[in-house]
Amino acid sequence: MFAIVRTGGKQYRVSPGDKIVVEKLDGNAGDSITLGDVLLAGDGSDLKGTDGLTVAAEIIAQAKGEKVVVFKKRRRHNYRRKAGHRQQHTILKIVSIGGEKQQQADGDAKKAAPKKAKAAPAPTGIDETTTASSEGVVPADAGTEATQDVTNATPNAAPAKGKAKKTPKA
Repeated sequence: MFAIVRTGGKQYRVSPGDKIVVEKLDGNAGDSITLGDVLLAGDGSDLKGTDGLTVAAEIIAQAKGEKVVVFKKRRRHNYRRKAGHRQQHTILKIVSIGGEKQQQADGDAKKAAPKKAKAAPAPTGIDETTTASSEGVVPADAGTEATQDVTNATPNAAPAKGKAKKTPKA
């Protein structure tokens, strides 16, 4: 039996007993993990459904990859920069293919989804006709002098230094 799993942004074809090197995963040597992102599974030329299918694996070691040298140079400017990088890897041994995902966890997620919190009603006691925006959202400082000064100001006017002057309405 084989499966194609996705982990670390890459896809791997695995079968029981295989050892693969993947991007770093959390855990120590000897820990068991499950890879739940199974893209394809089959036995020979027969393909199976991947709904609820997982791949069980065991961490053999946490290792580093080969060193990559990053060298930057600009000619005739005495500019040279040298840096190195070693990618973190996890070595996995595939134990089995075909374990089921936890159905209870999926059930809890489905039950929790319909229970969304209702939007809180608008605060009372504030004159919403003058301070509310077009969507009905009231600013936190609604009704204060600062908000009233801004609402009475002329459009495209620079902010005044000191106390704001009120213009007479025509």
